[in-house]
Amino acid sequence: MERTLAILKPDCVQRNLIGKVIEKIESSGFKIVAMKMIRLSKESAKGFYEVHKERPFFNDLIEYMTSGFCVPMVLEKENAVEDFRKLIGATDPAKAEEGTIRKLYATSVQENIVHGSDSPENAVKEINHFFSRHELLG
Repeated sequence: MERTLAILKPDCVQRNLIGKVIEKIESSGFKIVAMKMIRLSKESAKGFYEVHKERPFFNDLIEYMTSGFCVPMVLEKENAVEDFRKLIGATDPAKAEEGTIRKLYATSVQENIVHGSDSPENAVKEINHFFSRHELLG
């Protein structure tokens, strides 16, 4: 079994789409092994997105991710990272495949509903950013 981190972003929470997105995740064979609703501090968001700190969109990303509550969760499934990336679709919802979470619910490149880890190695780091070992099922 492999684990990946998903974050239901502030636009997902503000638009009351948590249940619909979770239903899509669970019906795609993922098991949720940890989940909580939080509001990211600027420090936490900057640490999480440090890989993008030199990018021109970094400050906007931090403002957006700290603008409201989000729901980080740990998902488990065989091939979880790759399968979740397929399920969420392209960052730009206009380019996302039909039936993906972003095609269904995202409104823009920035307000794209959900984050998913991009590699098994990053999944471990990202999960550890939000969850301690005792918060994970199994």
